[in-house]
Amino acid sequence: MIKGAHWLLYSHDPDADRAFLRDVLGLGNVDAGGGWLIFRLPPAELGVHPTRDRPMFDLYLMCDRIADTVRELTAKGVTFTREVGDEGYGLVTGFRLPGGAEIGLYEPRHPTAV
Repeated sequence: MIKGAHWLLYSHDPDADRAFLRDVLGLGNVDAGGGWLIFRLPPAELGVHPTRDRPMFDLYLMCDRIADTVRELTAKGVTFTREVGDEGYGLVTGFRLPGGAEIGLYEPRHPTAV
């Protein structure tokens, strides 16, 4: 019944974020009409974490070698919001999109569903 997932990113500068996703991250896309790009994401998995705060969603992109990925993206002008940290389950950092949103990046140390 479920055939996929569709994430929505709300941005202060959607054109810049679309260009970033297309040109910097190299995500494939289709034009849904009028330049409204819909991006293909890598295979995904969903983890459910406990919280005492407001329920929410976070988007993390996974990679195999975080140091190499950070170096590659930094060379393309990507601004990272924090140093790579060891969270036990994996190595984690984040980067800022031109429109202000932050996307997490991590190298998992746990079995993945993809």
